[in-house]
Amino acid sequence: MNNIKYHKQRVTRKAKAKLCLYAAVSPNIFTRIIRLQSAKAIWDYLKGEYEADQKRKGMKVLNLMREFEKQQMKEDESVQEYADRLVQIQIANKVRVLGTNASDERLVQKILVSVPEKFETTVASMDNSRELSDIKLVEVLSALQAQEQRRMMRKEVPLEGAFASNT
Repeated sequence: MNNIKYHKQRVTRKAKAKLCLYAAVSPNIFTRIIRLQSAKAIWDYLKGEYEADQKRKGMKVLNLMREFEKQQMKEDESVQEYADRLVQIQIANKVRVLGTNASDERLVQKILVSVPEKFETTVASMDNSRELSDIKLVEVLSALQAQEQRRMMRKEVPLEGAFASNT
């Protein structure tokens, strides 16, 4: 009788452990670990993936930095979409998790050099008015979004005037 109770408790604990591991990972990781049968197998997979040796960790950081450097804002992309894309990639956060410093200052620099030419005046004024190390990411995004909104408003005004003159 005691063995049956002990067996039930073990099975329950194993199921709870699997559920906890499933709940703790992102959807991308979840799709990779769902095929594994036991909590131990899931744990070993996660441990191998994220507790890598220094060489593997260095390669991951290098690949993430390459991906980061490759990013450019597209002409038809809004500032918010570009910022969201950088955040979705979460390169800076992934690099930090791997133990390398990826500061917001570096993210600010990346955004300032990767936006299209139409934002050149905003970038130049920020560059001339303050030290780049003092500029916060939120300030850069706000300034670029403000310029983007002004451009959009200028484009909309002539259309509204054209409709008003026809009636």
